[in-house]
Amino acid sequence: MLEYNFMEYIRKGEKVMEMLSIQKELQENAYPGRGIVIGKTPDGKKAVTAYFIMGRSENSRNRVFVEEGQGIRTQAYDPSKLTDPSLIIYAPVRVLGNKTIVTNGDQTDTIYEGMDKQLTFEQSLRIREFEPDAPNYTPRISGVMHIENGTFNYAMSILKSNNGNPDACNRYTFAYENPVAGEGHFIHTYKCDGNPLPSFEGEPKLIGMMDDMEAFTEMLWTSLNEENKVSLFVRYIDIETGKYETKIVNKNK
Repeated sequence: MLEYNFMEYIRKGEKVMEMLSIQKELQENAYPGRGIVIGKTPDGKKAVTAYFIMGRSENSRNRVFVEEGQGIRTQAYDPSKLTDPSLIIYAPVRVLGNKTIVTNGDQTDTIYEGMDKQLTFEQSLRIREFEPDAPNYTPRISGVMHIENGTFNYAMSILKSNNGNPDACNRYTFAYENPVAGEGHFIHTYKCDGNPLPSFEGEPKLIGMMDDMEAFTEMLWTSLNEENKVSLFVRYIDIETGKYETKIVNKNK
């Protein structure tokens, strides 16, 4: 098993955000829920995104990722066992020109349609809030990657209940201009397992990235909890040309 150790950065004598190992983050958390990773490879040539889904119920586990156009969608593995498609069947990844949108729900379509009408990422999400799955009120997490003329920027968002109170929606957007080679960010729906499930807290976690797509995919998949993991999507995009490679791993085969 590959091991990655990332040192804490010290700048100007002050402690700054600790770079974490996503391998360790996933191995030590049985149920982060759904997760989005966006970052840049250490060689600075590729923009990277990953999206995974997990499940505790039979309905949630009964899914696979399938390619659709330039993106992906979720699909029932066994259609006869599908009970409620409303929050589990959607397109997690869509591409709009030079933008790649990654989310944990049908807000992918909301962002796509909004940005297509010249709204910003943040503006597009103003008509949405956390999922209505009481008592968890699962956060809506989203990311957008923008690659143009050899440059790469990205942003992430989380819409969540106010500490479990559905009367208020807390909205956070994090934008990363000119991201540093070898760095990425990781956001997930749940802080950890629990009943109800506690929402993710804080800003996206700073993590180390890898040049090798196969190794990165394998590390993510093997680090996710064996019982709860369902599907994984990984994409590496060449920042100069816009050409991309995609890997999909499904537990259900």
